[in-house]
Amino acid sequence: MAKSASIRVGIGGWDYEPWRETFYPETVSAKRQLEYASRQLTSIEINGTYYRTQSPATYAKWAAETPDDFVFSMKALRYTTNRKVLAEAGESVEKFLGSGIAEMGAKLGPIVWQLAPTKRFDPVDLEAFFKLLPAKQEGVALRHVLDARHESFMCTEYLALARKHKVATVFTDSDDYPSFADVTGPLVYARLMRTQSDVPTGYAKKDLKAWAAHAVTWAEGGTPAKLPRVEAGDPAAKTREVFLYFISGAKERAPGAAKQLLADLGWTPQEAAKPKLK
Repeated sequence: MAKSASIRVGIGGWDYEPWRETFYPETVSAKRQLEYASRQLTSIEINGTYYRTQSPATYAKWAAETPDDFVFSMKALRYTTNRKVLAEAGESVEKFLGSGIAEMGAKLGPIVWQLAPTKRFDPVDLEAFFKLLPAKQEGVALRHVLDARHESFMCTEYLALARKHKVATVFTDSDDYPSFADVTGPLVYARLMRTQSDVPTGYAKKDLKAWAAHAVTWAEGGTPAKLPRVEAGDPAAKTREVFLYFISGAKERAPGAAKQLLADLGWTPQEAAKPKLK
């Protein structure tokens, strides 16, 4: 896979009961699901971190169960961003970042700060929040992504502010949330939410090939055509790291979609760890 180091594809979480039928072999126990999933995919977005604080031991365990080149992204604790005034989130941000995420080391990918759907774009408040996000935590580099869920963020002023602070913006392939593919940071983060239950690969195979092409274009520093945007093009870049996750929609089909997209990109699943999963 030509872009194996710069394009990562995955799903949200790894413990979902319907995946026992659509993804995990019978030989894989519930305790070994992460071990298996991390060898079929190249990244996973951790959603549990959005709902509750995890321990350093848990982060270390997750890192230990995955291959050396695997990368997690994670959603920040909801209490950091589900508030009227983001500028007042300093204590919550420090608590989340200091909860042990540095235990993941090089396997720590982007951190997604998800805003409430009612939170409107307020440039003063948002810039104050961006200033709360550090570049490192205990020596581990941090990359930040904003998941803006109100249409007021679809403006040039927001794009300029996010680019100023090098914060990436979630592109959401969905009719339920603002959907704009403008690149605002050094990486691209896409959440693909249109999987269908009657399609084994979630998306039609021709659509997955189109997403593979978009991913390569992004990774090579380009601007994919035919995606919704605020501005005509993106800032020049030689390369970008790209993260694509199949989230929501017909969730039972997310692993199938991710595996097919990875196959379209030329990536081959890794063998399971030894001893045999059981």
